[in-house]
Amino acid sequence: MMVTAVKTRKRTLKAKAPVKTRAAILPPVHDLPPVHGLPVNQILKGDCIEMMRSLPSASIDMIFADPPYNLQLGGNLARPDGSHVDAVTDAWDQFDSFAVYDRFTREWLSEAYRLLKPNGSIWVIGSYHNIFRLGTMLQDMGFWILNDIIWRKTNPMPNFKGTRFTNAHETLIWAAKSEKAKYTFNYRAMKTLNDELQMRSDWVLPICSGKERLKRNGTKAHPTQKPESLLYRVVLATTNKGDVVLDPFFGTGTTGAVAKRLGRHWIGCEREDSYIEVANERIELALPLDESALKTMQSKRAAPKVPFGSLVESGWLAPGAVLTDKKRRWQAIVRADGSLAVGQDTGSIHGMGTKVQNAASCNGWTFWHYQDKDDAKNDLKPIDTLRQRYLLAIED
Repeated sequence: MMVTAVKTRKRTLKAKAPVKTRAAILPPVHDLPPVHGLPVNQILKGDCIEMMRSLPSASIDMIFADPPYNLQLGGNLARPDGSHVDAVTDAWDQFDSFAVYDRFTREWLSEAYRLLKPNGSIWVIGSYHNIFRLGTMLQDMGFWILNDIIWRKTNPMPNFKGTRFTNAHETLIWAAKSEKAKYTFNYRAMKTLNDELQMRSDWVLPICSGKERLKRNGTKAHPTQKPESLLYRVVLATTNKGDVVLDPFFGTGTTGAVAKRLGRHWIGCEREDSYIEVANERIELALPLDESALKTMQSKRAAPKVPFGSLVESGWLAPGAVLTDKKRRWQAIVRADGSLAVGQDTGSIHGMGTKVQNAASCNGWTFWHYQDKDDAKNDLKPIDTLRQRYLLAIED
């Protein structure tokens, strides 16, 4: 499963009315609110620029674009044993000159800028052949670059000729519509996804292969499919449930499949019938995650404030419960008013954590632990775990 780019060489097709697909008549996922004036959860058949022009301004929350790379491959590629390398030789990736490629890129990027909401953001992916040209144009048009992400491939294609370093990565540029845009970034979700470490700008992910690679009659359905894990991270990090995600180069529909799973609306632009057929079949089979699985960690700034006493009065921790630090050096008794008692001393979870350690300060949520009887191992867990469960419960 992967991301695919429908790469368009020239605007040779005239705008057509959006085509209703099987994906378009699927029931709404996750009871998402309706989106008026947009052909959400549909593939628009035709040239990407013309299809983008048919959409209203400031209507899209996030754009993911995997445009033609303009690879400039010279002749056929072969392995040392003489076998043919299935490289990108399709017409949509061939341009007569850099000037032609740049003109095409400026046109679709201009439409992307028009379509994004003021606080929207865009992702573009490319190789050394095109990513620097894309970056320059993004900045010239007023986009504000937030990150360049290096997707380091765990299993890249070797350099069969042995004349260069193996190309083992691709680059993604993430940009907001303007410098002052209040773009979406689900920092806590990314940190949680990364085992409680800040997500870095180098992502180690495999290329699309094996069962994930879609095929027709034994051959690849699309030559530049991206792994679904890559889109999962992009969509989860920079959109929220119910947002609208546009992919101007839809290919075999990875963006649509991932958006459906994560409870986002999607729109795809594609002109190749063979890709549209594969994308429709794939998206129909994509199963949305249930509501509880969709809930992600909020940023500390966005999360509601929860006093420790709320856990006590709502029954998540009973008065008289015993808390301890992770190394079991100190014990504290939970009192009915949400304070802690350590011997003769009483105070808040933060104050008592500071006092027993003789420290300048203490985050009581992570210092104090409870015995989790619902865990098969009966392990100690920080009381912040209860706070997160409480937040999920009140959101339900």
